[in-house]
Amino acid sequence: MKPIPDKAEVALEYPDKFYIGTFERSARFDAHLDDNGIALALYRSGDAETRRSVHMHFHYALFADILHDLAKTAASMPPDDASHREAMREAAKALYLSLKDGATANGAGKKAFDDSQMTPEEEVLLLHVLE
Repeated sequence: MKPIPDKAEVALEYPDKFYIGTFERSARFDAHLDDNGIALALYRSGDAETRRSVHMHFHYALFADILHDLAKTAASMPPDDASHREAMREAAKALYLSLKDGATANGAGKKAFDDSQMTPEEEVLLLHVLE
């Protein structure tokens, strides 16, 4: 598990109940791909009153739709928010390259991140997705 570098907020709404939780820098997360999709877990440690965890699993088709929807709204990020834009761009590029290279779950065939492997057409496509 890795420390959360920023903040996550989770809300669950049921007809008769509402739960909300915040996971900040003292919390940890785990994210990975499995046979059916992506798994994401957030953990906040502490005593019984403050300890929380959230586990989510998205099948690949749903997660792909989520990525497409994020791409459509990326232009709404403030233009002067360069650090967040750069972090998102680098993460999307790393995901793209790891899928392109056919990296496996056990790391076989995994290459170090190198954006020089992208063709100019791929770079333009990726930039359009992130705009």
